[in-house]
Amino acid sequence: MIEKVNPAHPDKLADRVAGALVDLAYKKNNNPKIAVEVLLGHGICHIIIESSESFTQKAVEKIVFRIVGEVKVDLLVVTQDKYLANNQKDKIRCGDNGIFRGVPLRSIDKELSKIARDIYLKYPYDGKYILDNDKLIICQSNVDSSKLKKEYPFAVINPLGDWIGGINTDSGAVNRKLGSDMAESVTGGGLHGKDLSKADVSINIYAFLKAQESGKIVEISCAIGDEYVDGKPYSDIVEIARKYINNLGGFEKLAEWRLY
Repeated sequence: MIEKVNPAHPDKLADRVAGALVDLAYKKNNNPKIAVEVLLGHGICHIIIESSESFTQKAVEKIVFRIVGEVKVDLLVVTQDKYLANNQKDKIRCGDNGIFRGVPLRSIDKELSKIARDIYLKYPYDGKYILDNDKLIICQSNVDSSKLKKEYPFAVINPLGDWIGGINTDSGAVNRKLGSDMAESVTGGGLHGKDLSKADVSINIYAFLKAQESGKIVEISCAIGDEYVDGKPYSDIVEIARKYINNLGGFEKLAEWRLY
């Protein structure tokens, strides 16, 4: 079984805001250091940014208003811990301890991803979807359930009835929907709101891509400060992840749907 949420789900809105802030950091510096936490809902968006770069209230609000709408933005920007910053001073080294797992995508993963994207193209509102063998569950806001039933006659659709959804119904937080992002490749490390030096970003992407290429499960561990991971210079892994994210269109685009 697998779950997918769309880019209008509150948790994905938080991921997208975090991703857009990382994109902004990369416009300032080719190798910035940044970690972003976002909690939003019910008229307010709380943001904590730890970074080597500076951010103004106005610039952050512009991003939040574009993605979420006009809510109150509670912003705290602090510099990155000096010991962590020193770890990357002379060269790109692994930015954290971690264990990572890449798993080849199954047909069920790809099928649900297509269903979710097709529905979102027609109804770009908060929605989540589950495929459990032959059982498809569609919870899609701001749509007439009977209309969806005609399009997906064998699905369970909005079992509690039509609903509105969005950030005035539910809160959203960064990295709370990793199963939706990574299928069975989920690990303890959050994928969103961090720069490429962070293992949670680069090694997660590297392990996922290696699993798709090899058709086998990939398991990797690393320690903060490692210069080599999985037999490769860590800087090479960072560049693999950079290329993947750039091909998508940036960290905000990564947050919308990917890794699949």
